[in-house]
Amino acid sequence: MVTDATAAGGAAGGAGSGTGGRGANTGGQGVGRPEVLTTADGTPLKASLARAERRAKLRAVALVAPLFLFLVFSFVIPIFDMATRSVNNPEVSAQLPRTVEALQGWDGESVPGEEVFAALAADMKAGRESREIGAVATRLNYEMSGMRSNIMGTARRVDRIEEGPWKEAILDIEEEWADPAVWKLIQRLSAPVTASYYLAAVDLRIDADGEVVSQPDYQQIYKTLFLRTIWMSVVITALTLLLGYPIAYLMATLPMRYSNLLMILVLLPFWTSLLVRTTSWIVLLQTQGVINDILFWFGIVGDEGRLQMIYNQTGTIIAMTHILLPFMVLPLYSVMKTIPPSYLRAARSLGANPLTAYWRVYVPQTVPGIGAGGVLVFILAIGYYITPALVGGQSGQMISNMIAYHMQQSLNWGLAAALGTILLAAVLALYWLYNRLVGVDNMKLG
Repeated sequence: MVTDATAAGGAAGGAGSGTGGRGANTGGQGVGRPEVLTTADGTPLKASLARAERRAKLRAVALVAPLFLFLVFSFVIPIFDMATRSVNNPEVSAQLPRTVEALQGWDGESVPGEEVFAALAADMKAGRESREIGAVATRLNYEMSGMRSNIMGTARRVDRIEEGPWKEAILDIEEEWADPAVWKLIQRLSAPVTASYYLAAVDLRIDADGEVVSQPDYQQIYKTLFLRTIWMSVVITALTLLLGYPIAYLMATLPMRYSNLLMILVLLPFWTSLLVRTTSWIVLLQTQGVINDILFWFGIVGDEGRLQMIYNQTGTIIAMTHILLPFMVLPLYSVMKTIPPSYLRAARSLGANPLTAYWRVYVPQTVPGIGAGGVLVFILAIGYYITPALVGGQSGQMISNMIAYHMQQSLNWGLAAALGTILLAAVLALYWLYNRLVGVDNMKLG
């Protein structure tokens, strides 16, 4: 029995040794693999870092989202809508669908046949019932004068006609329907997309033969307005730079108490209504105004030779220069304030006279402020319309005034959108040119 127990103990010991050996082997394999780092709660460190990074990104997106949504709804969507309206042309196809379909087989030369006039009568009756016929009448009138009265007159009287022949009846109502140019116009404007608004915005049009031709001389106004707008904006930018540069220099170099006083004077216009400032210039610049009275009292001008400084380009330039001057002064001041005065003293110590030191050392360092102020003033000037509307008269109007006119009075939103899109493209082109010549990186607002 002792022998059997000893044998059993030896077998168990051997089995234990074998198990220990396997344990040792397993331990050896564990030492061979890199140890997985974990956080205090047992989560792998890599997963914890990825989760923290995701939370940081979501937090950043949440902080930026309000600004992003604001830009989308106040900038991107309006510009997209403007660009869409400038080519959108749904009126004819929506209000004259039968006529457009019937015109597909028309030869384009002679007066259309009975089926086209029957389709026109059906469209006129349907449009008068829905009260939408005025939209297509207005759209066609943009392209050909007199079409509104032609369509509205036909729509009012065609209801009295119960049956054909429709061609003879409609020609008795309005004889203009015998002109093939009218039908060509309807056929051309039946496309849902058109370039006619852009052509009109640069004083061009499509004639009855489908050729792009210039508008008559008495109707060419938009190219002149675009050129005038750019020229006046350049002049206003140059004047604000000429007046604002010394003001900004004094603000940057004078003692603090005088500099603060100048800053208050520069910011004072912002505390006054734009309408009040513009009206004040009307009082100052009119023929019987303050400036002309002073010139008359000093004998510089006679009573019959008073200067005409209002309701023209002169009044617009003077008023807008005053209004936009702070937008030039502030960027210049923010850059000049960072220029150490020791630079000028160093140039003087090296033998340069004051003018050379100022021009060769100081002015080049203010180029970022000049660029920022120039771009800011020019972009604001090119889109201004309140001041030109009040003091510009006929010769001082800018393209923005015509855009406002089509938006508010003529309700030709397509042409207004085309004018606005061209103006936006011109601003972007000038910005691109500035970036190529000067570089946006050199522009600083502070």
